[in-house]
Amino acid sequence: MLEEQPSREQLLLEIERLRQQVEDLKEEKADLEILLETTAEHSDTVESELRYRALQAVREGEIKLAQFLEAIPVGVAVLDSQGKPYYINHAGQQLFGQGVLTLNKVEDLSEVYQIYVAGTDKIYPFENLPIVRALRGENATADDLEIHRSGNKIPLEIWGRPICEGGKVAFAIAVFQEITQRKQAETERQKLIKELFDSTKNLEKSLDAESELTDAYGRFVPHQFLFLLGYESIIDVNLGDQVQKEMSVLFADIRDFTTLSETMTPQENFNFINAYLSRMEPAIARNQGFIDKYIGDAIMALFGDGADDAVKAGIEMLNILTAYNEHRVTIGYIPIEIGIGINSGSLMLGTVGGDGRMDSTVISDAVNLASRIEGLTKDYGVPLLISQQTLERLRNPADYAIRIVDKVQVKGKSEYVIVYEVFDADPPDIRAAKLANLSVYTEAMLLCDRKQFREAGKLFEECLRTNPNDPVARIYLKRCRDWRSLLKGI
Repeated sequence: MLEEQPSREQLLLEIERLRQQVEDLKEEKADLEILLETTAEHSDTVESELRYRALQAVREGEIKLAQFLEAIPVGVAVLDSQGKPYYINHAGQQLFGQGVLTLNKVEDLSEVYQIYVAGTDKIYPFENLPIVRALRGENATADDLEIHRSGNKIPLEIWGRPICEGGKVAFAIAVFQEITQRKQAETERQKLIKELFDSTKNLEKSLDAESELTDAYGRFVPHQFLFLLGYESIIDVNLGDQVQKEMSVLFADIRDFTTLSETMTPQENFNFINAYLSRMEPAIARNQGFIDKYIGDAIMALFGDGADDAVKAGIEMLNILTAYNEHRVTIGYIPIEIGIGINSGSLMLGTVGGDGRMDSTVISDAVNLASRIEGLTKDYGVPLLISQQTLERLRNPADYAIRIVDKVQVKGKSEYVIVYEVFDADPPDIRAAKLANLSVYTEAMLLCDRKQFREAGKLFEECLRTNPNDPVARIYLKRCRDWRSLLKGI
């Protein structure tokens, strides 16, 4: 096993200790000389012996220091107080390619020993050399320099330290070592960091591109639809993916749009539809729903967190329509009416199509029924109808203004469906009148169901006296009279 290399601090301390030993021996020699001068009785023989012993001790100390400096694996250089090279050990000479040289002035130190700023062809400023800074009494370190020798560039790290005598700098000593491997490792580290940075940038660009692509596709295939299928990106979707889920479906359609569109140019048609749809979409999103598709001027929206979200969205859409109509009137356009139908039940969501093109879709009787309920809004002259299935899924139906409208057999269905009007978005006076008549209206509907048409008709007449603008009550009054006439003729 290789012996552990001494640290820079240990080397400097050992050099200092050996140098101090030499100085102590020199002082001892001087003391002996003084003693010889002041002691006349000593013989010439004793004086010679003492001088020899003192010189021998000094020589041994200097030899020991030199042996130590020559043996250590790092370079050591010493300048005297005038800045002239005094000593360079063997390791230092190997690094510099030369030993102690005569300098005209300390300013030539970097140029003579070919010391450059690392990574450049610029001579290293002599005043910044750690050994020169040590002459000024500083402890200094630098690793931004290199030696240019025989076409090679050898990076170095240098530590400089002053050696003082009598409070003044007598020498400056520098310990230096080659740091090629460390620089290479640093270069590799920087290269790796750059590669990682570039990779991260490329990854960010890819993610941004995918996010933009996903956002763009999200305008055609809703993100919520993907999440329901268990995906986060459109690129993960496969043909035939499907999931079954309990949801509420909302259909909204502009009444008499065909007649309205005939009075407009194609550009005006698109401007109008987009102005209308862009106002309706936020109401659906604010109530945790998403638009599955636009069908001309119609909207089909899905709600997965509960029937209340769908009903609240329908109410908000009607309130937005009221404000939109006020705007249309001010700019000379006629107001528009819409019908909204909501149904709840089990739906199949998935992808259909072929290898060349596929689309997202929802397949369920619940969807078809929601569309047909929306169609009933025009028959009954009300803007918002919901099914019995939706009513049963409301957390608290009493939170809404609701009344039964009819039990109907919707086209394409064999069983009867009970539909209810939600009139929270009616004008305040109409809403208040319907609420005031609610108990009378409900009793009249119950009598109709029992085929007690005379009594039911009287109650509907009472409703119309207090609220002449109740289209459902008017429809039922006519039915009661028609049924009575029919029964009389039997």
